[in-house]
Amino acid sequence: MSSDNAARATGGDASFEGEPVWDVVVVGAGPAGASAARAAAATGRRVLLLEKAELPRYKTCGGGIIGPSRDALPPGFRLPLRDRVHAVTFSLDGRLTRTRRSKKMLFGLVNRPEFDEALVRAAQEAGAELRTGVTVSRVEQHGPAVPDRRTVALVLGDGSTVLARAVVGADGSAGRIGAHVGVQLEQVDLGLEAEIPVPPSVAEDWAGRVQIDWGPLPGSYGWVFPKGDTLTVGVISARGEGAATKRYLDDFIARLGLAGFEPSISSGHLTRCRSDDSPLSRGRVLVCGDAAGLLEPWTREGISFALRSGRLAGEWAVRIAEAADAVDARRQALNYTFAIKAGLGMEMGVGRRMLTVFERRPGLVHAAVTGFGPAWRAFARITRGSTTLAEIVRTHPVARRALGALDRG
Repeated sequence: MSSDNAARATGGDASFEGEPVWDVVVVGAGPAGASAARAAAATGRRVLLLEKAELPRYKTCGGGIIGPSRDALPPGFRLPLRDRVHAVTFSLDGRLTRTRRSKKMLFGLVNRPEFDEALVRAAQEAGAELRTGVTVSRVEQHGPAVPDRRTVALVLGDGSTVLARAVVGADGSAGRIGAHVGVQLEQVDLGLEAEIPVPPSVAEDWAGRVQIDWGPLPGSYGWVFPKGDTLTVGVISARGEGAATKRYLDDFIARLGLAGFEPSISSGHLTRCRSDDSPLSRGRVLVCGDAAGLLEPWTREGISFALRSGRLAGEWAVRIAEAADAVDARRQALNYTFAIKAGLGMEMGVGRRMLTVFERRPGLVHAAVTGFGPAWRAFARITRGSTTLAEIVRTHPVARRALGALDRG
Protein backbone atom coordinates (compact mmCIF):
# COMPACT_ATOMS: atom_id res chain seq x y z
CA MET A 1 0.00 0.00 0.00
CA SER A 2 1.36 3.45 -0.92
CA SER A 3 1.91 6.05 1.80
CA ASP A 4 -0.98 8.14 0.42
CA ASN A 5 -3.34 5.17 0.49
CA ALA A 6 -2.16 4.24 3.95
CA ALA A 7 -2.93 7.73 5.15
CA ARG A 8 -6.41 7.55 3.64
CA ALA A 9 -7.01 4.15 5.23
CA THR A 10 -6.12 5.45 8.69
CA GLY A 11 -8.31 8.49 8.22
CA GLY A 12 -5.86 11.37 8.25
CA ASP A 13 -2.46 12.79 7.38
CA ALA A 14 -1.79 13.91 10.94
CA SER A 15 -2.51 12.61 14.41
CA PHE A 16 -2.66 13.75 18.02
CA GLU A 17 -1.56 11.09 20.48
CA GLY A 18 -2.62 8.40 18.00
CA GLU A 19 -5.90 10.06 16.99
CA PRO A 20 -6.17 10.81 13.23
CA VAL A 21 -6.96 14.37 12.21
CA TRP A 22 -9.54 14.40 9.43
CA ASP A 23 -9.65 17.16 6.88
CA VAL A 24 -13.46 17.46 7.21
CA VAL A 25 -15.89 15.81 9.61
CA VAL A 26 -19.59 16.07 8.79
CA VAL A 27 -22.14 15.48 11.54
CA GLY A 28 -25.49 14.18 10.27
CA ALA A 29 -26.13 11.96 7.24
CA GLY A 30 -29.33 13.48 5.87
CA PRO A 31 -29.38 15.22 2.47
CA ALA A 32 -27.37 18.20 3.75
CA GLY A 33 -24.71 16.11 5.47
CA ALA A 34 -24.37 13.56 2.68
CA SER A 35 -24.08 16.37 0.13
CA ALA A 36 -21.42 18.12 2.21
CA ALA A 37 -19.46 14.90 2.69
CA ARG A 38 -19.58 14.08 -1.00
CA ALA A 39 -18.54 17.59 -2.06
CA ALA A 40 -15.57 17.56 0.31
CA ALA A 41 -14.52 13.98 -0.49
CA ALA A 42 -14.71 14.67 -4.23
CA THR A 43 -11.72 17.01 -3.82
CA GLY A 44 -9.62 14.11 -2.53
CA ARG A 45 -9.72 15.22 1.09
CA ARG A 46 -10.17 12.80 3.98
CA VAL A 47 -13.77 13.05 5.10
CA LEU A 48 -15.64 11.38 7.95
CA LEU A 49 -19.46 11.32 8.04
CA LEU A 50 -21.04 10.72 11.46
CA GLU A 51 -24.69 9.69 11.94
CA LYS A 52 -26.44 8.92 15.23
CA ALA A 53 -28.99 6.52 13.68
CA GLU A 54 -28.54 3.30 11.76
CA LEU A 55 -29.33 3.63 8.06
CA PRO A 56 -31.83 3.55 6.51
CA ARG A 57 -33.97 5.51 8.99
CA TYR A 58 -37.39 7.12 8.68
CA LYS A 59 -37.71 10.88 8.35
CA THR A 60 -40.97 12.81 8.57
CA CYS A 61 -41.06 14.44 5.14
CA GLY A 62 -43.33 14.58 2.12
CA GLY A 63 -40.43 13.57 -0.10
CA GLY A 64 -41.12 15.97 -2.96
CA ILE A 65 -38.11 16.45 -5.24
CA ILE A 66 -38.55 19.75 -7.08
CA GLY A 67 -36.27 21.07 -9.82
CA PRO A 68 -33.73 22.81 -7.55
CA SER A 69 -33.32 19.55 -5.60
CA ARG A 70 -32.80 17.55 -8.79
CA ASP A 71 -30.24 20.06 -10.09
CA ALA A 72 -28.25 19.91 -6.83
CA LEU A 73 -27.81 16.12 -6.91
CA PRO A 74 -24.40 14.57 -7.62
CA PRO A 75 -23.57 13.85 -11.28
CA GLY A 76 -25.00 10.53 -12.35
CA PHE A 77 -27.21 10.20 -9.26
CA ARG A 78 -30.28 8.08 -9.95
CA LEU A 79 -33.34 9.28 -8.10
CA PRO A 80 -35.29 6.42 -6.46
CA LEU A 81 -38.60 7.91 -7.59
CA ARG A 82 -41.84 6.35 -6.37
CA ASP A 83 -44.03 8.56 -8.57
CA ARG A 84 -43.86 11.40 -11.09
CA VAL A 85 -46.29 14.24 -10.58
CA HIS A 86 -48.18 15.72 -13.54
CA ALA A 87 -51.26 17.07 -11.75
CA VAL A 88 -52.04 19.04 -8.60
CA THR A 89 -55.42 19.18 -6.89
CA PHE A 90 -55.80 22.39 -4.90
CA SER A 91 -58.45 22.92 -2.22
CA LEU A 92 -59.23 25.64 0.30
CA ASP A 93 -59.83 23.85 3.59
CA GLY A 94 -61.68 21.13 1.68
CA ARG A 95 -63.66 23.54 -0.53
CA LEU A 96 -63.34 24.97 -4.05
CA THR A 97 -61.40 21.94 -5.24
CA ARG A 98 -59.75 22.21 -8.64
CA THR A 99 -57.12 20.08 -10.40
CA ARG A 100 -54.50 21.62 -12.67
CA ARG A 101 -52.57 19.36 -15.05
CA SER A 102 -49.28 19.58 -16.91
CA LYS A 103 -47.96 17.64 -19.90
CA LYS A 104 -44.47 17.91 -18.45
CA MET A 105 -43.54 16.39 -15.11
CA LEU A 106 -43.80 18.91 -12.28
CA PHE A 107 -41.71 17.09 -9.69
CA GLY A 108 -40.90 13.63 -8.37
CA LEU A 109 -41.67 11.79 -5.12
CA VAL A 110 -39.28 9.69 -3.06
CA ASN A 111 -39.29 7.74 0.17
CA ARG A 112 -36.81 9.53 2.38
CA PRO A 113 -35.11 6.40 3.79
CA GLU A 114 -34.27 5.26 0.23
CA PHE A 115 -33.30 8.74 -0.94
CA ASP A 116 -31.08 9.51 2.05
CA GLU A 117 -29.35 6.14 1.88
CA ALA A 118 -28.60 6.67 -1.83
CA LEU A 119 -27.06 10.07 -1.07
CA VAL A 120 -24.86 8.52 1.63
CA ARG A 121 -23.72 5.87 -0.85
CA ALA A 122 -22.76 8.65 -3.27
CA ALA A 123 -20.67 10.26 -0.52
CA GLN A 124 -18.98 6.94 0.24
CA GLU A 125 -18.26 6.35 -3.44
CA ALA A 126 -16.56 9.75 -3.52
CA GLY A 127 -14.31 8.61 -0.66
CA ALA A 128 -16.07 9.63 2.55
CA GLU A 129 -16.05 7.22 5.49
CA LEU A 130 -19.35 6.62 7.31
CA ARG A 131 -19.82 5.84 10.98
CA THR A 132 -23.34 5.26 12.29
CA GLY A 133 -24.65 4.98 15.83
CA VAL A 134 -22.44 7.91 16.83
CA THR A 135 -23.62 10.92 18.85
CA VAL A 136 -21.71 14.16 19.38
CA SER A 137 -21.96 15.45 22.95
CA ARG A 138 -19.95 18.65 22.53
CA VAL A 139 -17.69 20.65 20.23
CA GLU A 140 -14.36 22.10 21.37
CA GLN A 141 -12.27 24.61 19.45
CA HIS A 142 -10.08 25.45 22.44
CA GLY A 143 -8.87 23.53 25.46
CA PRO A 144 -6.94 20.35 26.30
CA ALA A 145 -8.76 18.18 23.74
CA VAL A 146 -7.59 20.44 20.90
CA PRO A 147 -3.96 19.91 19.83
CA ASP A 148 -3.59 23.19 17.92
CA ARG A 149 -5.51 26.18 16.63
CA ARG A 150 -6.13 24.50 13.28
CA THR A 151 -8.10 21.65 14.84
CA VAL A 152 -11.64 21.10 16.10
CA ALA A 153 -12.43 18.36 18.60
CA LEU A 154 -15.76 16.53 18.59
CA VAL A 155 -16.34 14.72 21.88
CA LEU A 156 -18.61 11.73 21.26
CA GLY A 157 -21.21 10.17 23.49
CA ASP A 158 -18.87 7.31 24.46
CA GLY A 159 -16.20 9.76 25.60
CA SER A 160 -13.92 9.34 22.59
CA THR A 161 -12.76 12.28 20.49
CA VAL A 162 -12.71 12.91 16.74
CA LEU A 163 -10.38 15.61 15.42
CA ALA A 164 -10.85 17.64 12.26
CA ARG A 165 -9.47 20.65 10.42
CA ALA A 166 -13.06 21.66 9.62
CA VAL A 167 -16.49 20.53 10.79
CA VAL A 168 -19.83 20.72 9.01
CA GLY A 169 -22.94 20.53 11.17
CA ALA A 170 -25.91 18.88 9.44
CA ASP A 171 -27.42 17.25 12.51
CA GLY A 172 -30.84 18.87 12.38
CA SER A 173 -32.37 22.00 13.82
CA ALA A 174 -32.05 20.75 17.40
CA GLY A 175 -28.53 19.37 17.00
CA ARG A 176 -25.35 20.05 18.93
CA ILE A 177 -23.52 21.80 16.10
CA GLY A 178 -26.15 24.48 15.54
CA ALA A 179 -26.18 25.17 19.27
CA HIS A 180 -22.37 25.51 19.23
CA VAL A 181 -22.51 27.96 16.34
CA GLY A 182 -25.36 29.89 17.97
CA VAL A 183 -28.02 29.53 15.29
CA GLN A 184 -30.99 31.83 15.96
CA LEU A 185 -34.47 30.78 14.85
CA GLU A 186 -37.26 33.09 13.70
CA GLN A 187 -40.05 30.71 12.69
CA VAL A 188 -40.94 27.32 14.14
CA ASP A 189 -43.69 25.13 12.67
CA LEU A 190 -45.19 21.77 13.56
CA GLY A 191 -45.58 19.14 10.85
CA LEU A 192 -47.68 16.00 11.35
CA GLU A 193 -47.68 13.14 8.87
CA ALA A 194 -49.14 9.69 8.28
CA GLU A 195 -47.94 6.99 5.89
CA ILE A 196 -51.17 5.27 4.81
CA PRO A 197 -51.07 1.95 2.86
CA VAL A 198 -53.98 1.82 0.40
CA PRO A 199 -55.42 -0.85 -1.93
CA PRO A 200 -54.57 -0.77 -5.66
CA SER A 201 -57.86 0.90 -6.61
CA VAL A 202 -57.13 3.89 -4.34
CA ALA A 203 -53.46 4.04 -5.34
CA GLU A 204 -54.44 4.13 -9.02
CA ASP A 205 -56.71 7.12 -8.42
CA TRP A 206 -53.80 9.09 -6.94
CA ALA A 207 -51.04 8.00 -9.33
CA GLY A 208 -49.26 11.01 -10.80
CA ARG A 209 -51.35 13.49 -8.79
CA VAL A 210 -50.82 15.27 -5.50
CA GLN A 211 -53.19 17.37 -3.43
CA ILE A 212 -52.43 20.63 -1.65
CA ASP A 213 -55.04 21.94 0.78
CA TRP A 214 -54.76 25.47 2.15
CA GLY A 215 -55.65 24.88 5.78
CA PRO A 216 -57.88 26.46 8.45
CA LEU A 217 -55.03 27.78 10.63
CA PRO A 218 -53.02 30.86 9.60
CA GLY A 219 -50.16 29.75 7.34
CA SER A 220 -51.21 26.09 7.41
CA TYR A 221 -51.59 23.65 4.56
CA GLY A 222 -51.94 19.92 3.98
CA TRP A 223 -50.62 17.55 1.33
CA VAL A 224 -51.17 14.12 -0.18
CA PHE A 225 -48.16 12.60 -1.95
CA PRO A 226 -48.65 9.17 -3.60
CA LYS A 227 -45.82 6.65 -3.48
CA GLY A 228 -47.06 3.48 -5.07
CA ASP A 229 -49.20 1.56 -2.59
CA THR A 230 -48.77 4.21 0.13
CA LEU A 231 -50.05 7.77 0.44
CA THR A 232 -48.04 10.26 2.48
CA VAL A 233 -50.60 12.59 4.08
CA GLY A 234 -49.50 15.51 6.22
CA VAL A 235 -50.24 19.00 7.50
CA ILE A 236 -48.12 21.84 8.85
CA SER A 237 -48.86 24.97 10.86
CA ALA A 238 -47.23 27.30 13.37
CA ARG A 239 -45.99 25.71 16.59
CA GLY A 240 -48.26 26.33 19.56
CA GLU A 241 -51.38 25.01 17.85
CA GLY A 242 -50.68 21.32 18.44
CA ALA A 243 -54.24 20.21 19.18
CA ALA A 244 -55.70 22.23 16.30
CA THR A 245 -53.02 20.90 13.94
CA LYS A 246 -53.87 17.34 14.95
CA ARG A 247 -57.57 18.03 14.34
CA TYR A 248 -56.71 19.44 10.93
CA LEU A 249 -54.84 16.26 10.01
CA ASP A 250 -57.69 14.03 11.23
CA ASP A 251 -60.29 16.08 9.37
CA PHE A 252 -58.16 16.17 6.24
CA ILE A 253 -57.74 12.39 6.22
CA ALA A 254 -61.47 11.93 6.79
CA ARG A 255 -62.40 14.31 3.96
CA LEU A 256 -60.12 12.37 1.63
CA GLY A 257 -61.99 9.15 2.44
CA LEU A 258 -58.88 7.60 4.00
CA ALA A 259 -60.00 7.35 7.63
CA GLY A 260 -60.70 3.62 7.26
CA PHE A 261 -57.07 2.78 6.45
CA GLU A 262 -54.58 2.23 9.26
CA PRO A 263 -51.36 4.29 8.94
CA SER A 264 -48.16 2.27 8.98
CA ILE A 265 -46.35 5.28 10.47
CA SER A 266 -47.63 8.39 12.25
CA SER A 267 -45.01 11.00 13.05
CA GLY A 268 -44.34 14.64 13.73
CA HIS A 269 -41.48 17.09 13.59
CA LEU A 270 -40.64 20.76 14.02
CA THR A 271 -39.29 22.83 11.14
CA ARG A 272 -37.22 25.85 12.07
CA CYS A 273 -36.25 28.86 9.93
CA ARG A 274 -33.24 30.97 10.81
CA SER A 275 -33.38 34.69 11.46
CA ASP A 276 -31.64 36.93 8.93
CA ASP A 277 -28.73 37.69 11.25
CA SER A 278 -28.25 34.13 12.52
CA PRO A 279 -24.64 32.93 12.21
CA LEU A 280 -23.69 30.17 9.81
CA SER A 281 -20.24 29.52 11.24
CA ARG A 282 -18.07 29.71 14.32
CA GLY A 283 -14.34 29.30 13.95
CA ARG A 284 -13.73 26.23 11.80
CA VAL A 285 -17.31 24.98 12.14
CA LEU A 286 -20.02 25.53 9.51
CA VAL A 287 -23.72 24.65 9.61
CA CYS A 288 -26.02 23.81 6.71
CA GLY A 289 -29.52 22.49 6.01
CA ASP A 290 -31.87 22.18 8.98
CA ALA A 291 -28.96 22.70 11.39
CA ALA A 292 -28.61 26.21 9.96
CA GLY A 293 -32.38 26.83 9.85
CA LEU A 294 -32.30 26.89 6.05
CA LEU A 295 -35.65 26.13 4.44
CA GLU A 296 -38.32 28.00 2.48
CA PRO A 297 -40.54 29.75 5.04
CA TRP A 298 -43.85 29.59 3.13
CA THR A 299 -43.88 26.00 1.86
CA ARG A 300 -41.33 24.80 4.46
CA GLU A 301 -39.59 22.96 1.60
CA GLY A 302 -36.23 21.86 2.94
CA ILE A 303 -34.73 19.20 0.69
CA SER A 304 -33.47 21.58 -1.98
CA PHE A 305 -32.11 23.92 0.70
CA ALA A 306 -30.35 20.97 2.36
CA LEU A 307 -28.78 19.73 -0.87
CA ARG A 308 -27.63 23.15 -2.02
CA SER A 309 -26.34 24.40 1.32
CA GLY A 310 -24.70 21.03 2.01
CA ARG A 311 -22.76 21.14 -1.23
CA LEU A 312 -21.59 24.68 -0.50
CA ALA A 313 -20.66 23.76 3.07
CA GLY A 314 -18.57 20.82 1.85
CA GLU A 315 -16.75 22.97 -0.67
CA TRP A 316 -16.00 25.76 1.79
CA ALA A 317 -15.09 23.32 4.57
CA VAL A 318 -12.23 22.13 2.37
CA ARG A 319 -10.99 25.70 2.12
CA ILE A 320 -11.27 26.12 5.87
CA ALA A 321 -9.36 22.87 6.40
CA GLU A 322 -6.55 24.30 4.27
CA ALA A 323 -6.53 27.65 6.09
CA ALA A 324 -3.20 28.28 7.78
CA ASP A 325 -4.53 30.45 10.59
CA ALA A 326 -7.68 31.77 12.23
CA VAL A 327 -7.80 34.85 10.04
CA ASP A 328 -7.81 32.81 6.84
CA ALA A 329 -10.37 30.36 8.29
CA ARG A 330 -12.62 33.27 9.20
CA ARG A 331 -12.30 34.67 5.69
CA GLN A 332 -13.39 31.36 4.16
CA ALA A 333 -16.29 31.04 6.61
CA LEU A 334 -17.48 34.53 5.68
CA ASN A 335 -17.31 33.58 2.00
CA TYR A 336 -19.55 30.59 2.77
CA THR A 337 -22.00 32.87 4.56
CA PHE A 338 -22.03 35.25 1.60
CA ALA A 339 -22.68 32.38 -0.83
CA ILE A 340 -25.64 31.17 1.26
CA LYS A 341 -27.17 34.61 1.70
CA ALA A 342 -26.75 35.56 -1.96
CA GLY A 343 -28.77 32.54 -3.09
CA LEU A 344 -30.82 30.73 -0.48
CA GLY A 345 -31.10 33.84 1.69
CA MET A 346 -32.80 35.75 -1.11
CA GLU A 347 -35.26 32.90 -1.64
CA MET A 348 -36.03 32.80 2.09
CA GLY A 349 -36.69 36.54 2.14
CA VAL A 350 -39.32 36.29 -0.59
CA GLY A 351 -40.74 33.17 1.06
CA ARG A 352 -41.27 35.10 4.30
CA ARG A 353 -43.20 37.76 2.43
CA MET A 354 -45.32 35.12 0.69
CA LEU A 355 -46.07 33.45 4.03
CA THR A 356 -47.31 36.77 5.41
CA VAL A 357 -49.60 37.21 2.39
CA PHE A 358 -50.80 33.60 2.64
CA GLU A 359 -51.55 33.92 6.37
CA ARG A 360 -53.75 36.93 5.67
CA ARG A 361 -55.40 35.89 2.42
CA PRO A 362 -55.24 32.15 1.67
CA GLY A 363 -58.34 32.47 -0.53
CA LEU A 364 -56.52 34.90 -2.80
CA VAL A 365 -53.57 32.52 -3.17
CA HIS A 366 -55.97 29.68 -3.98
CA ALA A 367 -57.87 31.76 -6.53
CA ALA A 368 -54.65 32.85 -8.22
CA VAL A 369 -53.07 29.41 -8.60
CA THR A 370 -56.31 27.71 -9.68
CA GLY A 371 -57.86 30.42 -11.85
CA PHE A 372 -55.09 32.73 -13.08
CA GLY A 373 -52.98 31.20 -15.85
CA PRO A 374 -49.73 33.11 -15.16
CA ALA A 375 -49.84 32.09 -11.48
CA TRP A 376 -50.28 28.42 -12.35
CA ARG A 377 -47.50 28.60 -14.95
CA ALA A 378 -45.23 30.25 -12.39
CA PHE A 379 -46.00 27.43 -9.93
CA ALA A 380 -45.13 24.86 -12.60
CA ARG A 381 -41.88 26.62 -13.55
CA ILE A 382 -40.81 26.88 -9.92
CA THR A 383 -41.46 23.20 -9.19
CA ARG A 384 -39.65 22.15 -12.37
CA GLY A 385 -36.67 24.29 -11.45
CA SER A 386 -36.66 26.66 -14.42
CA THR A 387 -37.03 29.64 -12.07
CA THR A 388 -37.50 30.53 -8.39
CA LEU A 389 -40.06 32.67 -6.61
CA ALA A 390 -37.28 35.15 -5.79
CA GLU A 391 -36.26 35.33 -9.45
CA ILE A 392 -39.85 35.96 -10.55
CA VAL A 393 -40.23 38.80 -8.05
CA ARG A 394 -36.85 40.25 -9.03
CA THR A 395 -37.33 40.15 -12.81
CA HIS A 396 -41.07 40.74 -13.26
CA PRO A 397 -42.22 44.26 -12.29
CA VAL A 398 -45.88 43.20 -12.14
CA ALA A 399 -45.11 40.39 -9.68
CA ARG A 400 -42.95 42.71 -7.62
CA ARG A 401 -45.64 45.39 -7.45
CA ALA A 402 -48.34 42.83 -6.66
CA LEU A 403 -46.36 41.33 -3.81
CA GLY A 404 -45.61 44.82 -2.50
CA ALA A 405 -49.27 45.75 -2.57
CA LEU A 406 -50.23 42.55 -0.78
CA ASP A 407 -47.51 43.17 1.82
CA ARG A 408 -49.11 46.54 2.59
CA GLY A 409 -52.65 45.14 2.48
